[in-house]
Amino acid sequence: MEDPGFWDNPEQSQIKLKELKSLKDSFENYNKLVKQKEDAETFIEMAEEENDTSLVPEIAELVADFEALYEKIRIETLLCDEYDRNNAILRLNAGAGGTESCDWASMLLRMYTRWAESKGYSVETLDYLDGDEAGVKSVTIQINGENAYGYLKSEKGVHRLVRISPFNANGKRQTSFVSCDVMPDIEEDIDVDINEDDLRIDTYRSSGAGGQHINKTSSAIRITHIPTGIVVQCQNERSQHQNKDKAMQMLKAKLYLLKQQENADKEAEIRGEVKEIGWGSQIRSYVLQPYTLVKDHRTNAETGNAQSVLDGNIDLFLGEYLKWIHRTTKED
Repeated sequence: MEDPGFWDNPEQSQIKLKELKSLKDSFENYNKLVKQKEDAETFIEMAEEENDTSLVPEIAELVADFEALYEKIRIETLLCDEYDRNNAILRLNAGAGGTESCDWASMLLRMYTRWAESKGYSVETLDYLDGDEAGVKSVTIQINGENAYGYLKSEKGVHRLVRISPFNANGKRQTSFVSCDVMPDIEEDIDVDINEDDLRIDTYRSSGAGGQHINKTSSAIRITHIPTGIVVQCQNERSQHQNKDKAMQMLKAKLYLLKQQENADKEAEIRGEVKEIGWGSQIRSYVLQPYTLVKDHRTNAETGNAQSVLDGNIDLFLGEYLKWIHRTTKED
């Protein structure tokens, strides 16, 4: 029997409401899928009985809608890891390529922001560092919405861009790289022992777009966990204390996930493999010249519509990764 005082706890009641909404959405999607199947079958029977070929385009549209919803529901069933339902914290760092890579980082930031908006998710900037001439050197955003981490965990790794550089007067092709790190936003207090002597805490002045507090005080926080080399940063909160609390929350989450995977030899699935941000380490390539192609080197998923991908239409790659990792896990 449910604890009568359960709903008196705001945090627990919020979790409960999210679970109920998720169940309701799943139920509604299933009913919608059943109806689409029945509608398609009815039109097919009508076309066959009356030998009416004019119904074929409408049937094709009904079948396409059914397949799209079926695939959406199927992908959602693969989001079953412990933190898949959580919000996601995504960090981009420009790598080899100088100004070009900083511009590439800003393009990826736009891509993920557009994707989040298309899902009805909200985006919050936690840390932002401008490039010297253009773009972004590094940025950390939090994407808030159900299953945000489950979808975006596939994006962890190095992203490679090939294009004619707008910063090169000779019009030569330029290759640049940006690393992407993704972790779940674990809101509950995690039981992780951290030795204060293992931490280096730096304060700095906030930069980038933000509220009235930005650029006025050294309230931004950078915490380095010396034994692991993990670095977390936060500058979006209104006070140094709040930024430190958020940064510590992020650090605990990273250390917890790292510890969870130590005995399973799967650190790369949670924290991401430590790779040089450059040649030979990319998980996905985005080629804009001399042809257009976006290809994921893990799943071999690809599309020639690179502009659509850069506009935030990345569901193909997210879904193929979930199917790929599910197959890989079953084989193991």
